[in-house]
Amino acid sequence: MTLEFRVQHDVATDASPVPSTPTRTGFRGLLDRFSARRSAARDRRVAARLQELDDLARLLSGARGVIERGWIQHAWFAYVDEHGRMRKASSAAAMDVQGRPLVAACLVGSVVSAAGGPHAVHSQQVQRALDLVWHALAVDEGHPVLWCPAPDVRMARVRDLTSWNDAPARNAGEVAGLLLTAERVAVQESERVRERSVARSTA
Repeated sequence: MTLEFRVQHDVATDASPVPSTPTRTGFRGLLDRFSARRSAARDRRVAARLQELDDLARLLSGARGVIERGWIQHAWFAYVDEHGRMRKASSAAAMDVQGRPLVAACLVGSVVSAAGGPHAVHSQQVQRALDLVWHALAVDEGHPVLWCPAPDVRMARVRDLTSWNDAPARNAGEVAGLLLTAERVAVQESERVRERSVARSTA
């Protein structure tokens, strides 16, 4: 056998098509297609969940920036009115702040402000961000977040956050620190989602 023939033979062998797994038909093929669709839907849910947690971490970082610029107690916001005077707004008067220069915010107000302002107060993004902040306050780090509490439970948690913010000995550094902890909780939740996804795909 000449060298030229061996080279040609090797090239022909390397170029040979790799046999593909045949597509099954009938009932087994139907099961395969159902499994593929279910897997694709699960991948989309995981991707959406990770994107949401990433967005929440950025929102909390923005809230921390609000606190670092100005923090208050016993009101949600401090703003400058049309006469140039500083005024405070409670949760009931939060809409008065919309479109006005913000001077300071409390813990809850900072999250609302970072989400776009008072009009976003009832948005899912704000509610989930506050879930993370409450978790950072009340639960040991590393435990999974319990999402979507009942409306009355969520309101009670907002009161917890407000009371914590308004404690006499509280300071802006502690509030910013709690928001930073909530950011870490969001990152930990992302890692937990990825780990569950890998476990399911290999099961």
